[in-house]
Amino acid sequence: MWQISNMNARVRVRFAPSPTGPLHIGGVRTALFNYLFAKKHGGDFILRIEDTDQTRFVPGAEAYIVESLQWCGIPFDEGIGLEKGYGPYRQSERKDLYRQYVETLLQNDWAYVAFDSPESLETLRKTSEAEGKTFIYNHENRDQLDNALALDTDLVAKRIQQGENYVVRFKTPAHRKLTFTDIIRGEITVDTGLLDDKVLFKSDGMPTYHLANVVDDHLMEISHVIRGEEWLPSLALHVLLYEAFGWTKPAFAHLPLILKPTGNGKLSKRDGDKMGFPVFPLNWKDPNTGEVSSGYREKGYLPEAVVNMLAFLGWNPGTEQEIFNLSALVDVFSLENVHKAGAKFDPEKTKWFQHQYFIKQEDTVIANEFQIVLEKNNLSSAGLNLVKIVSLLKERAHFTEDLLHLGSYFFLPPATYDTKASKNWKPETNALMQEVIKILENVNVFDSKNIEKEIKTWLEATQTGFGKVMQPLRLSLVGSLQGPHLFDIMEVIGKQNTIERIQTAIKWFVTNNE
Repeated sequence: MWQISNMNARVRVRFAPSPTGPLHIGGVRTALFNYLFAKKHGGDFILRIEDTDQTRFVPGAEAYIVESLQWCGIPFDEGIGLEKGYGPYRQSERKDLYRQYVETLLQNDWAYVAFDSPESLETLRKTSEAEGKTFIYNHENRDQLDNALALDTDLVAKRIQQGENYVVRFKTPAHRKLTFTDIIRGEITVDTGLLDDKVLFKSDGMPTYHLANVVDDHLMEISHVIRGEEWLPSLALHVLLYEAFGWTKPAFAHLPLILKPTGNGKLSKRDGDKMGFPVFPLNWKDPNTGEVSSGYREKGYLPEAVVNMLAFLGWNPGTEQEIFNLSALVDVFSLENVHKAGAKFDPEKTKWFQHQYFIKQEDTVIANEFQIVLEKNNLSSAGLNLVKIVSLLKERAHFTEDLLHLGSYFFLPPATYDTKASKNWKPETNALMQEVIKILENVNVFDSKNIEKEIKTWLEATQTGFGKVMQPLRLSLVGSLQGPHLFDIMEVIGKQNTIERIQTAIKWFVTNNE
């Protein structure tokens, strides 16, 4: 396999988000694929915070990223709070070391100082647009702009000494055919003449993403860079930076975009808001606006279901199997099975994964969570076997809160009766229900098996049609014709409640059918 033969002695991958807001599920998927690849090959998964752009820093975002990975069960081996000799793991804390690498590029003619103001560059862009062109700061015009390539060396030094703002730009080679390989996308060739001279170092003394990214990956001995497709346009620059420093570059793999469910384009927060599903792992409260964005955790999703769903966004194992826990995903994961094309997000498929994991939970675990739901709704489970109720309802549920909607009749007698189902209550039904009450009163061991035996024995002996009794009986207990096995319902609510509900139904239909 290509990625195995090009591995360093040890696989080391990193997830490097920016703390500019909540972690999108696309970012979680990137973290997941990095984790799976590292564990598959016995390597290290590193969390690095790329906070070079301090203007976009959002308080609480870093803690949110860490908590999100913890909730998803994607632990990092090294990073914030887990120092292992390659730190610090926040780029803002590595600020001083980047300057020496900028100096190396300047000395080796791979970079140059530029004094162009934002205003002058904006004027150039507008002028180009008016002429139907696009302004690109590169080999075609850099010798005529306000930079060290066009100025006297002494003047450049003087302007720097006087404290004038400047940036350091990469000196992109002109008209080279640069060829490199992406594990997922294969061989890629780029004409460097079409690239711009990216800023590597800003006037505030901070590196840009491009420089910090390459320097940190080298110093942290990253063997494989697995990141989103949106970084593919930057790959040529990063490859050139490795060349400029004389370093061996890592293997690269760019993951496909996660697309919105309908139409085209990348899945965004607005898509989730509009269609009613989360795009973040946890709830996020914007510190500036107070706006709350919903998360999968707070919506009741199980982390295992979310991880399983994310794994199938752009990857599949090559088999029909869809349910994989994290350990199983590690065993089967391969970058070679990652797709090039974007993966459409499917909210209904996400709920399907949730259902598969929900029903696999122990009934006692769900019962404990269900108890909390009941208390929030001021309902009591006293005298009821909550574990039994869960076992009867969970096959049709996706979330714990669904159980209340599916089985509210276990806790409250019907207040109304389904209009359509009420047509099954015939004039002779009252007498039949009275006979049922007599039978139930004489059932000594009031469990599902005994109740069913006595009722069926009576029906057979009297040659009474099954539907004539079962449908009105279910209507009496549930209020509709929904629900699990009727005799299981009777066992759970008990003899007294069962009889009282039948009596209430008889009175209601006598009154309303007159």
